[in-house]
Formats: sequence, structure tokens, C-alpha cells
Amino acid sequence: MKPIRTALVTVALSALAASAAAQTKWDLPAAYPAQNFHTENITQFANDVDKASGGKLKITVHPGASLFKAPEIKRAVQGAQAQIGEILLVNFSNEDPIYEADGLPFLATGYSGAMKLYKAQKPLLEKKLASQGMMLLYTVPWPPQGIYTNRDLNSAADMKGLKWRAYSPATAKIAELVGAQPVTIQAAELPQALATGTVDSYMSSGSTGYDSKTYEHIKKWYDTQAWLPKNAVIVNKKSFDALDKATQDAVLAAAAAAETRGWKVSEEKNGWYKDQLKGKGMAIIAPSAQLSADMKKVGDTMLQDWLKKSGADGKALIDAYGKM
Repeated sequence: MKPIRTALVTVALSALAASAAAQTKWDLPAAYPAQNFHTENITQFANDVDKASGGKLKITVHPGASLFKAPEIKRAVQGAQAQIGEILLVNFSNEDPIYEADGLPFLATGYSGAMKLYKAQKPLLEKKLASQGMMLLYTVPWPPQGIYTNRDLNSAADMKGLKWRAYSPATAKIAELVGAQPVTIQAAELPQALATGTVDSYMSSGSTGYDSKTYEHIKKWYDTQAWLPKNAVIVNKKSFDALDKATQDAVLAAAAAAETRGWKVSEEKNGWYKDQLKGKGMAIIAPSAQLSADMKKVGDTMLQDWLKKSGADGKALIDAYGKM
């Protein structure tokens, strides 16, 4: 009996070793809190991949910039320090203007327009990421962007001198055009920056205002619906290519589902976040005609500057968007 038992143990251990060897583990750094809808969507994506691959691919999500800070995530994926990660596209506009298209104020102001812009932008995004050794898996937009401040804003002139949180080149440019003082602050650092007075205003969605408890420091949000910037989940191409075909298909299917789900949840959450901010004592204010007109001029200026920088690709993108 003893030799048989020993043989059975050996077989079991061999099976476990083979199973462990067959399993691939990926790290997915994300910049936003675990309870943010983007991160919840990513967590479901990771679970879907695990299930569809039969446990062959395990993706560990690292929320709240706990593994890499937001600006570091793209480089980490490109260098395979992390196999997969979530980035805010507009953060990388200094690398290529194509990353900035969805951060141009008042170009696409609602979910329908944002989806059309994405369809025009996507082939160029895929081409650029491929040249850097990466693949685009999916995107999800933030709700429309508004202005957080304690000031009364009747026009852009009222924004002069604000200590303005800038989290991308586009938001820094807005500050420059309206005479505010840009201070670079990432999402994870925002609550402390507000508490210490490092910044007293910024432009973002209701989601960021809720997550960062901005309502503890700022009591007004001007619902300008300026743009809908997108988060993108990207993967290192060599890491993806190393997967077997069935696992690759599982990743792509889970990504497609995450994109559809994420866009839907973002739109649903937009109203929810506004209600939460109101409940916390924040006034949700429709911008005056003058403020809207002034901010539209800011957007037009930035679009013209962007078209000069982006060349033929930028013109093709805007032309394609205009025809949708």
C-alpha cells in the first residue's frame, strides 16, 4: 500500500506543479480608489478574465496609486514592470497630441458625442500604442467636467488668480488662458491639497469631487460639461502575445464587456454623483451664458493649438468626428 500511496502523492504534487506553472499572474496598477466606479469595473474585468480563462490568468488590481503613481503607470506597462494598467489618456498629451483629443474643452460635451469622438480617435490611439509596444484593451469616460470653486463665477474673468489643480497639460492650459495659477496635483493627493489650501479650485467630474470629499472644502460646482476624458486600460504587447489563444480571447472578451459596462455605468453615475454632492451641501450650478461663452472661446483656442500640433492625424480625427 505504501508505494501506491507514495505514487499517488507524487502524481498529485506533479499536477499541482503543472497547474502552478500554467498559471500566469499580472499586476494592474490603477490610480483611483477601490470604490471608484472605474476601479470597480476593472475588478470585475479581472474576475471575468480569471473565470473565462479557467484560472490560467490571474490579474491583481492595485488601486489608489498604491503600486505606481498615475503618471508612472504607462511607462510601467511599456517596460513590463506591470503587464497591464489603467491610464488617463490626457495625462500623456506631451508624448503625442492624439492622447489629448478627449481633453479638448467643449469639443464633445455629452456621452453620445464622446462615443463618436472615441470612434474617431481609437484607430490613432491603437497605432500610437502599438508603436510603443502596447495594446488598447478598452476605455471608459469620466462624467462631464465642471468647475469646483468657492467663488461666484459669472465669467472667465472671475477665475483669475485661482489656485487651480492641474492634472494634465490640458487643465494646465485652461489655467493659463483664464489667468489662474496651475498646481500639479494627482487624484490621490487632492484631499490633502484642498485641506492645506495648496489648491482652491479645479475642473473635474462629480466622481472626483465625491471621492476626494471636495465638499468638505468647496461648496460650489459649476456644471459646465466641458469634456469627458477617458481612462484606458492598456496591456504590454509581449505579455499579451505570451498568452495562449484561448486566454487572449478571454482577455479581449472581458475587455469588450468592461467597455460596454463602463460607459453605461459612467452615465448612470453622473446623476448619482450630483445627488451625493448636493446631499453633502454642495450647490450644483448651471453656468451663466457669459461663463459658457468664455469657456467655449477657451476651447476653440485650445482646439486650434491642438490642430497645429497634431498635424495630419489631428485633422483626420476631427474630420472623421465631424462626419459622425
